[in-house]
Amino acid sequence: MRVYVPLTLPGLADAHRTGELGPGPLTAYAVTPALREWYVSDDIEELEYAALGRAAQASLRLLAVDPGAPRRRVVVAADVPDREAVADPDRGLDPSALGEVRIARALPLDRAAAVHVDGDDAEADVSAAADALGAADQGDDDARFVVDGADDHELLWYAVQEIGGLLEDLEDLG
Repeated sequence: MRVYVPLTLPGLADAHRTGELGPGPLTAYAVTPALREWYVSDDIEELEYAALGRAAQASLRLLAVDPGAPRRRVVVAADVPDREAVADPDRGLDPSALGEVRIARALPLDRAAAVHVDGDDAEADVSAAADALGAADQGDDDARFVVDGADDHELLWYAVQEIGGLLEDLEDLG
């Protein structure tokens, strides 16, 4: 099963240094039965894109609680045996938990298939979205509009072998 693990750039740096995503349990996103029902599609690519989007939203939440992290969403796509990614049946149809799965242990980075990261053109919108998230959660429509603005930016794709160079490039910019 392909899972999408939300991170921040410091989290990605830790994973690169230690060779694993973790420690467990990890929250990730995948094509679950509830996500299929919500998205109403049989196209696996569309469903995986929806799971990636859910992970990007979770990455934004991580940024909202870590003001020191660079304002870029990060998602690691990894492959795990189906039995290792468990959806909570009690939260299956909860809109905030669509596609959410738990992975009990740390995930070796060699299971990663790709890394998705915001480009530098997204930083201002992602920063504003992270700042507005609390108000959006409280029902503020203007804040929700700001949060949705982060979704206007596509995450860039990087091969796992590029993580070191990506982190170095971003460190040089900062």
